[in-house]
Amino acid sequence: MYKIKQEASDFIVDEITNLKFLDKGKYSVFLLKKKDYTTSRAVSVVCKKLRINRKFVGYAGNKDKKAITSQYISIKGSNSKGFDLSDISLEFKGYLNEPICLGDLYGNSFEIKVITSEKIKKLDRIVNYFGEQRFSKNNAEVGKLIVKGDFKKAVEIVDEKVVQDYLADKPNDFIGALRKIPLKILKLYVHAYQSLLWNKMAEKEKSNKKIPIIGFGTEPSKIINELLKEEKIGLRDFIIRSIPELSSEGSERDLFVDVEDLEVDKGYNLKFKLKKGSYATEVVRQMFT
Repeated sequence: MYKIKQEASDFIVDEITNLKFLDKGKYSVFLLKKKDYTTSRAVSVVCKKLRINRKFVGYAGNKDKKAITSQYISIKGSNSKGFDLSDISLEFKGYLNEPICLGDLYGNSFEIKVITSEKIKKLDRIVNYFGEQRFSKNNAEVGKLIVKGDFKKAVEIVDEKVVQDYLADKPNDFIGALRKIPLKILKLYVHAYQSLLWNKMAEKEKSNKKIPIIGFGTEPSKIINELLKEEKIGLRDFIIRSIPELSSEGSERDLFVDVEDLEVDKGYNLKFKLKKGSYATEVVRQMFT
């Protein structure tokens, strides 16, 4: 047994950027530091503080809530030099001619305090499973229902007030209700289900290769066909005709990922780096598996 994230200071995440900042440009770049905030909520605070529209803010990915994190954000046309509050701050870093978008980073560095009495295994690489944060309470379940076209059941388990308000007026328009959810969130549901399928395939694979993130463009294989049969879906189900924006062609993900620059002190304080898209919680979990 082990515990992490007992306090926000037990889990420190710093984004490693691969962007080159300019002396001038259309977009101002800031380092956003936060404690006990989701990235989404922190961006809302930034927008309110600077009196800007949220659509002008870009960032490379979401960071943990119960943590102290830093990440880069871009703001179109801002003249601000930042601000510093007790649990959130914004520090000006330079300019870009394009906004920061999802995936615009090399990776992240981590400092994690692990509370345990067990022996830890030092790993230089791990199976690149999607971590628990990817799935939340029922993200994958909602995603599966969307893929299967069961929009009625999907809206029944979605915890969004805007959905319930819409259904109060139009009780049978389930697609319309789902469309009230921001597109990024809707895509997250589908991606969570794809991630769950990937994790299931990764449990059966042992070779050092890439594994498909299943979508309508995925090449079938024995393992994929068996999994689809088990899930009672087909590849073409990822073409979501009722909400075409959610259709997913699929991609690939490395089965293994390197744990870079790992340090473990006697108090089980861990330091390491991971490339983007990989989960520090999986590093810790696999150290105790």
